[in-house]
Amino acid sequence: MKKTNATSLFFLSFLFLLGISNESCQNKKTNLKGIRDDTLKKEKVIALKQFDSTLVVSFYDKYPELLPYKKQAVEIYQQQHYNYIWYDGNGIRENAAVIWNKINNLQDDGIKTSVPYEKVFKSKYATKTQAADSDIEIALTSYYLFYVDKVFHGIDITKSKGLGWYLPRNKPTYLNYLDSLLIDAKSTDMSYLIPQYYKLRELLKYYRKIEKKGGWNTIPVTQKFTSLKSGDTSSFIPEIRKRLFIEGDLSNDSKSHFYDEELKLGVLNFKKRTGFKAEVVILPKHIAEMNIPISDRIKTIMVNMERCRWVSSGLTNSKEFIVINIPSFQLTFFKDKKPVLISNVVVGKMMNETVIFSGMMSNIVFSPYWNVPNSILRKEILPALQKNKNYLSLHQMEWHNGGVRQKPGPKNSLGLIKFLFPNNNNIYLHDTPSKNLFKEETRAFSHGCIRVEKPVELANIILKEDPNWTPKKTYEAMHTNKESWYTLKTKIPVYIGYFTAWVDNKGRLNFYKDIYQKDGRLFEMLAKD
Repeated sequence: MKKTNATSLFFLSFLFLLGISNESCQNKKTNLKGIRDDTLKKEKVIALKQFDSTLVVSFYDKYPELLPYKKQAVEIYQQQHYNYIWYDGNGIRENAAVIWNKINNLQDDGIKTSVPYEKVFKSKYATKTQAADSDIEIALTSYYLFYVDKVFHGIDITKSKGLGWYLPRNKPTYLNYLDSLLIDAKSTDMSYLIPQYYKLRELLKYYRKIEKKGGWNTIPVTQKFTSLKSGDTSSFIPEIRKRLFIEGDLSNDSKSHFYDEELKLGVLNFKKRTGFKAEVVILPKHIAEMNIPISDRIKTIMVNMERCRWVSSGLTNSKEFIVINIPSFQLTFFKDKKPVLISNVVVGKMMNETVIFSGMMSNIVFSPYWNVPNSILRKEILPALQKNKNYLSLHQMEWHNGGVRQKPGPKNSLGLIKFLFPNNNNIYLHDTPSKNLFKEETRAFSHGCIRVEKPVELANIILKEDPNWTPKKTYEAMHTNKESWYTLKTKIPVYIGYFTAWVDNKGRLNFYKDIYQKDGRLFEMLAKD
């Protein structure tokens, strides 16, 4: 599996395919209270008589760890008039094997939790007879609900908010998949989560195979190591070759000690998909990245599968939208489901995290004032004034309504343009005079707002269909030194996400640094959930 980086299309699969993720369900008229009324009637089976409704109550008394699924199970059976779902007159149905298989292979979905009463029902299931067993019947319904809860929904919304995730959450679909599963045992659940989830799931299997074969060894560089460049010879270059070959960045392992053209391509592949500059020199930080254990890579895939469970499929209903992935430091503007602009961005530093949320862009401000936030005024401006009473004039600032603002112009901290999507976090997109920061590999320098490397291009795309605006007029508005506002005729959704592992549209797995240290906390939650 050969991989190179394509971060420029980072969110193409993310949001292009989100809009069709539930397509297979949209044509089904599912009863609001349960499975479609005609679902079971369509099958040519020998009917079973109804079972006693009190058996549901007694089941959960007997198996209290499954109690969280009692309410939904009762609703399902009430809708079906307490007919058996997983049995017919010929015995246990083929559909039951699908659920049983999924429950016994939750690790394929990156789920670490144990299955309640797994040994009990494994024994019962193994010795099942043709006669209907109400315990197995209700257990399978409970396990179905357990599967949907863990795989389709994920951890509780209060926990994801505790991790700073305020994007709209996906809602569990307890009935749609059951509906299709009962009609066709061969139906899959590939349409209930965003496609990125299933791409990560396949690569989770791939990385676990690598792990079973022993993973990769630590490259044994010494503290004296400073760099390796093309043409060098070293005793540990064979270890670098082996490492890159295992993960697929290098197509052949020649075991040579010489840093040749073939190795150069493998190094560039590795760097591109791990967020480094596309340079051939190998530094200690690159070796440190190669030495990240396979077990840690697997954990990263698992936590990002969990984040995929939270993504609502309704995010792409608009004709155009903007997405920003914080760890990849990248903005993508989508129009008609296609990326029309990709730009590097600078995001908030660790102490001033950019919030994971969504908003509706409503205004563009040309030649903006910068109203200095009170926290910056208190911590930075006032101490600077104590040292130099001319600080404000030197930085084109002035007192205004009890606060401080910076005047429009090329030295303004917001640059020459900003893009507003009103929110409680006071976060927006803007230009910056500090263009050099976009050359850095790790671009977490701001107080929380997002600096855009290509603000002019972004403005021109937004204004393209407005006959009153031209690129020349945009340029002039940005250089008047007088603030002016433009209200968008159609608001544009802006989504700010946090993914540290992503499979691009060519099947290449990219890893990004966990700049806000969220992965470890999420993995701990998954392990306890």
